[in-house]
Amino acid sequence: MSEKTYLQAISDGLRTEMRRDNRVFVLGEDVGVYGGAFKVTLGFQEEFGSWRVIDTPLSETAIVAGATGAAMMGLRPVAEMQFADFVSCAWDHLVTVAAKQRWRAGTPVPIVLRLPSGGGFSGGPFHSQNPESSFAHIPGLKCVCPATPEDAKGLMISAIEDPNPVLFFEHKHLYRRIKGEVPDERYTTPIGKARIHAEGDDVTVITWGAMVYTAEEAAKMVDASVEIVDLRTVMPWDKQAVLDSVRKTSKVLVLHEDTRTGGFGGEIAATIAEEAFEDLDAPVKRVTAPDSPVPFSPVLEKAFIPQPDGVAKALKELISY
Repeated sequence: MSEKTYLQAISDGLRTEMRRDNRVFVLGEDVGVYGGAFKVTLGFQEEFGSWRVIDTPLSETAIVAGATGAAMMGLRPVAEMQFADFVSCAWDHLVTVAAKQRWRAGTPVPIVLRLPSGGGFSGGPFHSQNPESSFAHIPGLKCVCPATPEDAKGLMISAIEDPNPVLFFEHKHLYRRIKGEVPDERYTTPIGKARIHAEGDDVTVITWGAMVYTAEEAAKMVDASVEIVDLRTVMPWDKQAVLDSVRKTSKVLVLHEDTRTGGFGGEIAATIAEEAFEDLDAPVKRVTAPDSPVPFSPVLEKAFIPQPDGVAKALKELISY
């Protein structure tokens, strides 16, 4: 085991698979000579060569289309969007072609899109979004949102192995802030399996990504036993783990950094209402970002992103219901 940052764990998982399988290659803007916008692939081009670490033109459409074609021909591309926001440029290739190809013709499309997402650094509306809900309802796509360094490495390896397109959401605020013990050897973390971040008996928080740590801070502010369920992946999502925790505590808060309307938390809340209504002792509560673009101003951005004190307030309301 070695202590690694979240960023180092992602890099380690990617490097592990590139050393193991020469079908794996990396492409994206500045991923080679520069080592990527956030330095995840620093040194990769020196180790693997310019044919496996490809600096592309400034075109997300070309990157995703090229990755899709390469995957259909048997390779395993890992494409980086410098920011998750820019994947919208490649919507047609991703949603209309890559997501549908296996259903249409039985052709595996094993691509991984690395998507640095999330706010917390005053990046504004074009560099701070959490667009996972936009893709979670597209059949054929998988959406992975690791919160810990250990999961980041294991889920990266699982994503590369997977025969389907996987969107790998990396929260930028976690890159160098979160550290943890990560096994040195190769291992996989299953896609679609939640993790209990903290055991509790009184109230459940369902969340993923950076909000796991917001929930953790909020739990310290309330006089109750709070269970935190880290989904790890929002598509597929671990419905059984959610329902088990809800039936255990009977009160549930769904927390995510994405905006409220159409956010994936609505799907979770609806499922709980349909399948665990009689186990509830309070209405399902959601804490999310408001329906607004992400502000540039640090003060406004802090008001936009769910904060521990706001989550704690919602937890207290649930506990006292």
